[in-house]
Amino acid sequence: MNSFPLFFKKIAESSWFNNFILAVILGAGVVVGIQTYGEQVAHMKDLLWTLDQIILFIFLVEVIIKMAAEGNRPLRYFRDPWNVFDFSIVAVCYLALLFPEVEGAYVAVFRLARVLRVFRIVRTIPKLRLLVNTLLKSIPSIGYIGILLSVIFYIYATMGVFLFRYNDPVHFGNLQLSLLSLFRIVTLEDWTDIMYINMYGCDHAIWGYGSEGGCTDPRAMGFGAALYFVTFVLVGTMIVLNLFIGVIMNSMDEAKRDAREEADRQSSLREMSLQEELERVSDELNKIRNQVDSIAGRHRKGIEKRE
Repeated sequence: MNSFPLFFKKIAESSWFNNFILAVILGAGVVVGIQTYGEQVAHMKDLLWTLDQIILFIFLVEVIIKMAAEGNRPLRYFRDPWNVFDFSIVAVCYLALLFPEVEGAYVAVFRLARVLRVFRIVRTIPKLRLLVNTLLKSIPSIGYIGILLSVIFYIYATMGVFLFRYNDPVHFGNLQLSLLSLFRIVTLEDWTDIMYINMYGCDHAIWGYGSEGGCTDPRAMGFGAALYFVTFVLVGTMIVLNLFIGVIMNSMDEAKRDAREEADRQSSLREMSLQEELERVSDELNKIRNQVDSIAGRHRKGIEKRE
């Protein structure tokens, strides 16, 4: 292996370099946070701009080092999605710097790019990267659970409109309101208040729901309302949402296994690189030894001839 990319690879994989980049990312977050105060920090505008450019330059150097570590195939840098994300952030920020008129037209996009630099902390800290990889692996299964939950929401929302439309038009006046109320219920946010309104009728002042609030046709549903809400909480919260947890835990195990396999692969690559380097050094030593033996042989022959 060429010593040039090996040098940059050692830098990119060193702990001091990654810790330095982590500190720069945290600094970028602080700078972006200060910039949100607008006029209150107007006197620091030049300083913040300078710090922003220094941070951006450091990120550019990081990209160059990691691409140089790939040797003769620098485009392999883009095989890692995290590298693509890092490069995109740097490219967008430099685009705003080089073309101010473009930044003026898409100011929200470029501000978002500056904020997203803070998100790079995820790839710098291995445990955070593992969590993100877990969520990404969970997306397909979570999608199917989401479909199941949507079907349950739709069925209960439709039933809620039919059952409670007149007694509780604020929460079940139409399908949209019913879906929104069910979302509130599934988060367990004061869901019992909605249940009691429909159990005892909206005309009970204790619920703070008088005729001025839309209670024109109070109807106490009693046990039927209790059964409706309790079953929805059991199905929507206790069962379906626990499926999300189960899927994420399973994906966590898969992500950990993939991380171990990747670590083993990197270790094997490093061992192979070391082995190749040792073989190269051994070949060089053999060549030197052969040259020394050849010179020594010619020297002996010269001595023999003189004798």
